[in-house]
Amino acid sequence: QVRLVESGGGSVQAGGSLRLSCAASRYTYTVYCMGWFRQAPEKEREGVAIVYTAGVTTYYADSVKGRFTISQDSTKNTLYLQMDSLKPADTAMYYCAATRCTLVAGTRPPPPRLSTDYNYWGQGTQVTVSS
Repeated sequence: QVRLVESGGGSVQAGGSLRLSCAASRYTYTVYCMGWFRQAPEKEREGVAIVYTAGVTTYYADSVKGRFTISQDSTKNTLYLQMDSLKPADTAMYYCAATRCTLVAGTRPPPPRLSTDYNYWGQGTQVTVSS
C-alpha cells in the first residue's frame, strides 16, 4: 500500500502559476505509475498529467499541454505538477493517484489514463483560478 498527501493548491489569478506536490509514504519511482487527476463540480474526474513507472512515458491532457509539467523526485518519493499560464477552466480539486505498473526493459508503454485504473488516491488539493 501507499499513502499519498497532496499540497500546494490555492487561489491564483489567470495567467499565474502553482506547483502541486504529492508525497508518497513509500518508494514509488520504479513500482508505480503516478498521476494527477482533477475534478470540477458536476464533472467527471479526468487525467491531467500521468507518468509511467521510472518516467519512461508521460501523458498530458490536450487542455494542459504546453502549460503543465509533471515530474518526480525519486529520492524524496514526491510527485510534482508545475502549472503555468493557469486559466479559470483549470479550477478543480486536484488529486494525486498511484497504481502498480510493470517495468519491462526496452518497452515504453503509455501510462493508464482512467481514474478507475488507479488504486491509491490522496485527499486532494483545491486549485481556484480567477479571471
